[in-house]
Amino acid sequence: MRMTTPRIQPLADDQWDDDARALLAPIAQNGRVLNIFRTLANHSGLARRWMVFANHILGKSTLSEQARELVILRIGYLCQSGYEWGQHVVIARRAGMTDDEILSSKSGPETPGLSPLYRLLLQATDELHADAHITDVTWEGLTEHLNQQQMMDLVFTVGQYNLVSMALNSFGVQLDAGVPDWDLGVTS
Repeated sequence: MRMTTPRIQPLADDQWDDDARALLAPIAQNGRVLNIFRTLANHSGLARRWMVFANHILGKSTLSEQARELVILRIGYLCQSGYEWGQHVVIARRAGMTDDEILSSKSGPETPGLSPLYRLLLQATDELHADAHITDVTWEGLTEHLNQQQMMDLVFTVGQYNLVSMALNSFGVQLDAGVPDWDLGVTS
């Protein structure tokens, strides 16, 4: 984590105004409300509009769950967003990814033993992060594995989680209990 305390405090349940309640109540019905949502509830209008896009990327993307999570983990790592990376370790494990696959998001496209698709996904993420552009070589390689909509979802997934990583890092959103840190150890 870049910061040990939040710059923008996550809202406790008793701090929810009507707008925050409208935003967070449906999330609370499905389980605990994570720090990211409690923090974003400080600007409910922004959060509500952002969540439409975020829900497409996380729940309606044409990428496989494993491909999506590998890309999210990589951009979270490249942005040094401990919160983003840790939350998506949990999701990646639920999607059936191994710890070795998860850790390849830290070591990158040169990781020994990667499938050609995983290597290309990591390479594309690196290129988008470094230059806001996927090179022709990487693009052509990806088109052997992904269709046009998947290619579009790939770019938007990297962009979405780059944005989220910037927000989490800048706002100082802290890890939720039980979320793994960079070494896959679980926080208290």
